[in-house]
Amino acid sequence: MPNHSSVPPPIAIILCAVMEDEIRILAQGMPHIVAIHPLEQGLHNTPQLLSQRLQEAVGHLESTTNAQAITLVYGLCSRGTENVTTRRAQLIVPRAHDCITLLLGSKERYAQYVQQNPGTYWYSPGWNRHHSPPGEERYQKYLAEYRKKFSEEDAQFLMETEQAWFSEYKLAAYVDLGLTPETDVQADIAYTRKCADWLKWSFDRQRGDPQLLRDLLTGPWDDERFLVLNPGEFLKMTADEKIMARVPLTVRGNPVEAEP
Repeated sequence: MPNHSSVPPPIAIILCAVMEDEIRILAQGMPHIVAIHPLEQGLHNTPQLLSQRLQEAVGHLESTTNAQAITLVYGLCSRGTENVTTRRAQLIVPRAHDCITLLLGSKERYAQYVQQNPGTYWYSPGWNRHHSPPGEERYQKYLAEYRKKFSEEDAQFLMETEQAWFSEYKLAAYVDLGLTPETDVQADIAYTRKCADWLKWSFDRQRGDPQLLRDLLTGPWDDERFLVLNPGEFLKMTADEKIMARVPLTVRGNPVEAEP
């Protein structure tokens, strides 16, 4: 059941490094947050590994803290959050496909933007710092790595293959929450524009909304925006606007159907 108390329960947070700065800023002055546990960026590329690392983090936090709820600053993330479960604490997951929804503030805003702007590749403060996003710097970095491992012909072929993949995109959208110094934001915007210009993409800047993340850190967790899982339950992806559904405990050893 969602927490309806005016005082949040002890909460532990598991997050991707891409979101660490934003969460640490939002968590300031929140004494009910008993732990923040970051995981490295890029685990969504190997969903099984992401699931494993999340489960290990859950076990660690349940054994070392008094957290009554563990919040994941993740969405589905290539379905890497499926099958993660707890033994004693509630598990709170925002209804999101990935971190861009968390930055924009709602799954509805994300869906509307993508519908109106097909071919969008997202940039953000954490994404720019922890990842090599499309642009000239990424191109030169990967080309140098390939040249060390392969012939020049093969290296050029691999880069052409990657650039062909990027041709599916036509817009670089930068999103931030306005929580970091403006000088840093402007540097990030300039970097994203530089990438867009090199790729011959358009550029757009979106100011995010931190309310979804604030509510994730404090509760109460409404069913429209969050999935609240009790010990032993886990989530599965759905093909509707809910994004994910609850798979309850088994009944007499027989799995039951996922519930919204």
